Amino acid sequence: MPQNPPPKGMSRTARKEAGDSRTLPSEDQQEMEPSFLSDTLTFPPEGFQANRKFTSFTPKPPRKPRLERTSSLDELFWRRRRLFRMSQECLVDTAEMSSSNRSLQGNPPGVLRLAYCGNHNRDQESLHSLHKASETPHTGFFYSCENKPQLSKVMPTCPPPSLRLDGTFPSLRTANRIDLNCADYRPPSWSLCAKAGSSWSDTKLHSREMVCDNCSAASMKSTFSLLTPLRIRDVRSRSYLEGSLLASGALLGAEELSRYFPDRNIGIFVATWNMQGQKELPELLDDLLLPSDPDFAQDMYVIGIQEGCPDRREWEIRLQETLGPHYVMLYAAAHGVLYMSIFLRRDLIWFCSEVEYATVTTRIVSQIKTKGTLGICFTFFGTSFLFITSHFTSGDGKVYERVLDYNKTIQALSLPRNIPDTNPYRSSPSDVTTRFDDVFWFGDFNFRLNEDREVVEQILSRGLETDLSKLLQCDQLLKEMDNGTVFKGFQEAPIHFCPSYKFDVGRDTYDTTSKQRTPSYTDRVIFRCRNNGDIQAVKYSSCLGMKTSDHRPVYGLFRVKVRPGRDNIPLAAGQFDRELYLIGIKRRITRELQKKQADQKGSTVCSVS
Repeated sequence: MPQNPPPKGMSRTARKEAGDSRTLPSEDQQEMEPSFLSDTLTFPPEGFQANRKFTSFTPKPPRKPRLERTSSLDELFWRRRRLFRMSQECLVDTAEMSSSNRSLQGNPPGVLRLAYCGNHNRDQESLHSLHKASETPHTGFFYSCENKPQLSKVMPTCPPPSLRLDGTFPSLRTANRIDLNCADYRPPSWSLCAKAGSSWSDTKLHSREMVCDNCSAASMKSTFSLLTPLRIRDVRSRSYLEGSLLASGALLGAEELSRYFPDRNIGIFVATWNMQGQKELPELLDDLLLPSDPDFAQDMYVIGIQEGCPDRREWEIRLQETLGPHYVMLYAAAHGVLYMSIFLRRDLIWFCSEVEYATVTTRIVSQIKTKGTLGICFTFFGTSFLFITSHFTSGDGKVYERVLDYNKTIQALSLPRNIPDTNPYRSSPSDVTTRFDDVFWFGDFNFRLNEDREVVEQILSRGLETDLSKLLQCDQLLKEMDNGTVFKGFQEAPIHFCPSYKFDVGRDTYDTTSKQRTPSYTDRVIFRCRNNGDIQAVKYSSCLGMKTSDHRPVYGLFRVKVRPGRDNIPLAAGQFDRELYLIGIKRRITRELQKKQADQKGSTVCSVS
């Protein structure tokens, strides 16, 4: 068995006096010492050194490996030590091993710890820390106090490669993938986060370096989705039957409302049109539903029809075709030839209550339903809405009959039935409009202008610079509203458009028949709100491009404030007319394909042979 060599600086006489009976290796053998051994050695205390008569010396720096060697340093290292006997007592307990990127821990006392690293600085730092950890004196280079051979501790030459987050788990990389070309959906720190399985614990996530500074396994937010994350405790505790206005996780609460409408305002489009019972429908409804003045479409579209076309379903399909796939028909109702359709953005159908409707007939003979009222109500988040379309008695001098129609409507319209009133203390049993937060009343009210036709035409002949205030001073509806006989508490946006009645069908001229009716503002859109300022009129105008009737459609754009609600109302559960939706989309696709084919045929070059 080879002996531990004495220090190189001692002479043979000193070695004999020290009582060293071991043979010394030759200088060639000393040159074969591996260069990766430490250049700093630990010696026994001064007392023990004096007894053994050791002389101090300064070791040489490690030599560079010779290029002519065919074996690697690791092979030389293990070849030199395979002569030692591998006993279980001398090995480090395998239970004290850490992860793969850490070295062996807990060497027995008395063992000189050696380390080898790739560079000299790291080697010095490692040996310095190991030198402090050694507390017992050593008698030899590779020997413990019991003169048993020990294996030195070996450090890896370089740290293990880090776990590649984008290639280790290919099954996870295919889930919820988003096109990175879309800048709006690009995560802020794509390379730092990885989507981990829900069954992983915090320890596993940290060990695999898959937990970022801004997320953890306890509440991990997805970096691939814009949806609000749901906490486990919220899902367990929420009943979704009743909720407070500010409850976290409430479907109709403030948190969900602020997510869709940060300013708590929605856009509502309200239109009224007397079709005159014409079978012919306009080819396109874009001028009516999608006017070019506003830059953005509205969140809700409500269209009321008087003397509607015979084919009501065809009319609703045209509406769906025009609005496109972003909207669905929440509800539609009819009362004779009175139609009303409500379209809503498809993302918002989950926040509506059940829809209720009621009708009132104002004619003496109730079987004839050409005159009357149709009302539809529902709750959106915490705000209750009532939409009423009416067709009152016609005639220039029948103002009193029209006032009777109004009074009968507000008393006989039995709404709501199942939907709870949001503020019952401010409701009146004799006026249906007081039971809702926001009310829109639109239709053919048939109020006329108390002025001769010649005077009206003279004012309208001035063109765009027409001052309509003189005409509005003769308006029957505004007079009755000022007197408080009709539409109590209602408002109307300023009128800056020409009278919508009565035109020659297909022409822009007013009535040229023998009756010579006076142009009038018969078609109106008015509104009422419980809280002042909740409804703001953005635009109030008429659509002059729809010439299939003697009336021109009148529409208004409104910004309406919405408040959070409770989850105790009967929800509509996202119901809409699915069949109408599919038919309208197919019609829209077919129309686009036909238009594209027509353009291609028109662009072909004809050659003359």
